[in-house]
Amino acid sequence: MHSNIMLRSQVIASLRQKMIAQGFLEFQTPILTASSPEGARDYLVPSRLHPGRFYALPQAPQQFKQLLMVAGFDKYFQIAPCFRDEDARADRSPGEFYQLDFEMSFVTQEDVFATIETVLHDVFVEFAGSKTVTSLPFPRIPYAEALFKYGTDKPDLRNPLVLSDVTEVFKGSDFGLFAKAIDGGAVVRAIPAPQTADNSRGFFDKMNEWAREQGAGGLGYIVFGSEGPKGPIAKFLTEERLEQLRSLTGVNKGDAVFFACDKLKAAEKLAGLARTRLGEELGLIEKDTFHFCFIVDFSYV
Repeated sequence: MHSNIMLRSQVIASLRQKMIAQGFLEFQTPILTASSPEGARDYLVPSRLHPGRFYALPQAPQQFKQLLMVAGFDKYFQIAPCFRDEDARADRSPGEFYQLDFEMSFVTQEDVFATIETVLHDVFVEFAGSKTVTSLPFPRIPYAEALFKYGTDKPDLRNPLVLSDVTEVFKGSDFGLFAKAIDGGAVVRAIPAPQTADNSRGFFDKMNEWAREQGAGGLGYIVFGSEGPKGPIAKFLTEERLEQLRSLTGVNKGDAVFFACDKLKAAEKLAGLARTRLGEELGLIEKDTFHFCFIVDFSYV
């Protein structure tokens, strides 16, 4: 605990130094404020001077920092306390957390990216010890591409698995379950599982059961073993369709591939979760490294 408190102090000092070096001014915005719409519920503080009325604690200093920009301060930052009346999350303490908050006037998206990626990169290099950090500039990944390849807009790039769309493989095929769903507007996302062809049936059954626990109907799969494709779906696909599947997913002999079939958003979500699950189960997550990226181009939303 002592070490963590020391580290927090050192990280904040480093952030402050790096932001000031880039020409930012540090301001402290009010804690007691009027309620404003944000992403969660406000914490309310009763007013002694105005009975029956309440202050709100800020969920973020959004309005205040924009007022500062209007007032002529073109670069602002703050190690800002944020208060949100929400359930605990893995990356936040319940109700209260601090963030590096900054605002810039008359700049482009790339100006913002260039500012923050330099700060993040240098802070992580400073405090990450022997762990490696993504080189500058950080990759820019379009939102639609992130969902397509990783099933999430918060991809763990330490995981080498990449999703693919195999809807055309099953469209009009003899595998009626998928073919009928596709006719109704569903898509099929494939999740590769390298070097799992020799795994026991229990491995595949466990993945299927896990998918049901996520609220899905299950995960279909095909195993590309030494004796050819096998599994509950393989017999319904022609050799031509199986070859198309290999080409789209990049799987080879000795690999397996799982399938998530549903409407677009549900299929992307399940495939993304399965990608993470397989990455962890198969020990594929790269260790001792930090991989950063920016998700850009939200026109897809």
